[in-house]
Amino acid sequence: MEPFARTIDAAKKYVVSSTLARVDWNAELVHGDLGKAVQQLKQEPGKGLFMGGVKLPLALAELGLIDEYEFVVHPRLVGHGPTLFAGLSRYVDLRLVSRLEFGSGAVSMRYEPKR
Repeated sequence: MEPFARTIDAAKKYVVSSTLARVDWNAELVHGDLGKAVQQLKQEPGKGLFMGGVKLPLALAELGLIDEYEFVVHPRLVGHGPTLFAGLSRYVDLRLVSRLEFGSGAVSMRYEPKR
């Protein structure tokens, strides 16, 4: 975990919030129009933007701004919690790009939207 921790600690982070006035931990608060802000961030040099959560992926999927989806399925059923993409207004058809199985039984699947 140490290499991952060092990488995530050093990475620039962007926080989308309607309630926070400031952020820390090498982060910048995203203000204004979400679509325009993300399109601008996507134009900056680097290896892409990674995001998580429940509300932000839904908002970006609605705007058609997600270029790749990665889902990691863990071998545990919990029976509660938020539903990813609940309320999505339209189907988003996906094409499998890669699949990786881990020794723990978790499976990572990467998809791209079909265009």
